[in-house]
Amino acid sequence: MDRAASTRLRNYDNPVALAFVDFANLQATASTILPIHLYSAGHGMSPRLLFAVCLLLICLPVHGQRLPVEIPEDPAAVIAVVGQQRILLDDLMPKVQAKINEVTQKTGQKLSDEQLKMAKFNLVRGLLAQTIQNKMMRESFLIDQMGTEAADKRKDAEAKLSARARLMFSDSEVPELMKQYKTEDQTELDRLLREKGSSMAARQREFVDQMLGHLYIRSKVERDPTVSIAEINDYYLSNKNEFYKPTRARWEQMSVMFSRHPTREMAMTVISDMGREAYFGGNLQAVARERSQEPFAKSGGLHEWTTKGSLASTKLEQQIFSIPLNAMSEIIQDEEGLHIIRVLGREEAGNEPLSEVQDQIRAKIREEKIMTSQKEALKDMQVRIPVWSLFPEDTPGALPLPVSVADRR
Repeated sequence: MDRAASTRLRNYDNPVALAFVDFANLQATASTILPIHLYSAGHGMSPRLLFAVCLLLICLPVHGQRLPVEIPEDPAAVIAVVGQQRILLDDLMPKVQAKINEVTQKTGQKLSDEQLKMAKFNLVRGLLAQTIQNKMMRESFLIDQMGTEAADKRKDAEAKLSARARLMFSDSEVPELMKQYKTEDQTELDRLLREKGSSMAARQREFVDQMLGHLYIRSKVERDPTVSIAEINDYYLSNKNEFYKPTRARWEQMSVMFSRHPTREMAMTVISDMGREAYFGGNLQAVARERSQEPFAKSGGLHEWTTKGSLASTKLEQQIFSIPLNAMSEIIQDEEGLHIIRVLGREEAGNEPLSEVQDQIRAKIREEKIMTSQKEALKDMQVRIPVWSLFPEDTPGALPLPVSVADRR
């Protein structure tokens, strides 16, 4: 990280900007906004740290920094063209403004003109990328359905499909929205949606696009692809390390800690009494729950499957992995206290047999096939549907918005 970025991280004290980038869109935009060396390094960070660093760098404007493009002032400005559909700035700005209002109200801080400009830039950019993808899937579905039909026939067919989707919106989506916003009046629902930067009309348009896009993906992707036994066997042989299990055990434990008693002799008296009670009563967990002094006492001293080599007490671990199963141990002393255990199960290190993991492998291969099929469908979509965008670098295969369109106000 360069010195300027480090300084901005140390001096950053405005929490308002942190709320302006949706985490779901963060990685999609980070690769185009962050320096390449920083974005690559970010893959080794924890998600929370990467989130914080990216937010700081893309939301906090640098003094004198110029944005790569300017967001138009006119709400009617075209900011993208997808096939035969145009996306206007006004399609996105209500959500952008609602998000800005929500954040500033929650934080009680006012944005400077520079911060407001940066916030609008990032929000518009993130929303546009998702909107373009939805429009591309819609266009692809219509092309699949109508092929080379004449424009008037395409228009009629598109109207029929959209009408069916709008009906589904009324039947399924509107009742859910009413339940979510706790109203039974559609006029009131529209008002509440507008407070959030949306509207009934906008939600309906989004629903239609998403529904047609879903139909496109469903038509291209087999949801239950066949997985052969040979494929399962090949995966198992090629990924044996994935199915390796180290030696592990599960056991019951009662403990008396030296720190809880004046002398070690008194601690020995207590653990001996607990051992007799558990031995003759036959219920070590009941005694542990009532009298044990180790962290698992509340769960009856039950320690579920634990890997060999992970315990702090070497003396306790030695006994856990050596004494006979289902028999109470002698009193075990280590640096912390005195313990009595009963080992309930033990598994030696080795690979899980294919018979036990074949269903897991089948599910994994099936998921990989679905993902590959989805990627191929999206790649084909990118070839078939021409896209011009204010941010062409955010959409594979997109071209810069022509000046004749971008300058039209």
